[in-house]
Amino acid sequence: MAFQDHFSQASKYYASARPLYPHGLFDWIAGVAPGTALAWEAGCGSGQASRDLATRFAYVHASDPSAAQIAQAPALDNVDFVIEPGERCTLADASVDVVCVAQALHWFDRASFFAECERVLRPGGVLVAWGYQDIAVPPEVRGSVDRFLEDIACDWPSQRADIDAAYAGYAWPFPRLEVPSFTMGAEWPLARLLAYFASFSATKRHRERTGRDPVAEHAEAIARAWGDPQRARPLSWPLFAHACRKPA
Repeated sequence: MAFQDHFSQASKYYASARPLYPHGLFDWIAGVAPGTALAWEAGCGSGQASRDLATRFAYVHASDPSAAQIAQAPALDNVDFVIEPGERCTLADASVDVVCVAQALHWFDRASFFAECERVLRPGGVLVAWGYQDIAVPPEVRGSVDRFLEDIACDWPSQRADIDAAYAGYAWPFPRLEVPSFTMGAEWPLARLLAYFASFSATKRHRERTGRDPVAEHAEAIARAWGDPQRARPLSWPLFAHACRKPA
């Protein structure tokens, strides 16, 4: 499957405005991995999850096919950010303790990627894939945000349905592990919320289809509902995660 580049044009927004994952998720990953020597994050984007993996694993191989995304990644001593697809990585056979995919597995050719996980994971190694669904905003902002989301609804790539379904029905390559429930939330000012909307693949596709920027068109209405733009408001996202372990 050819690389479908939905995010390079919005890489600056992706790096600065995407939400961060709960620390407990990474603690759990380090606890179920057979060791903490090497983690591979496939589809790392600009490194949101890479930073947390780097505090729990001695070395992180973080890969993404988008050079623009990798260019936005932070400089971390124990993380190697490389431009390569998840379906064909440069890691050695049976060398990896854990493979992680954050909000990206739906873009992969899963058969090829799962075969690569089989190759690079050491016996007992773990594959963990997670994602998050539609943002929950305060009630007073919901109407204006819903109108923005309705405007771009037809512009989501087909893979978005996999996120909505929380990866239900995927044929995982190894025996499953039970994953605890984690809460994902943040408090943001208005500017970061609008930047988050600008990072959507559907926003990019809407612009290409219509010649109009949906974030700019809805920003005034969202701002009126928000009030003081510097006020940080509570936001949350439904987080789902799947894990499976390569037999020892």
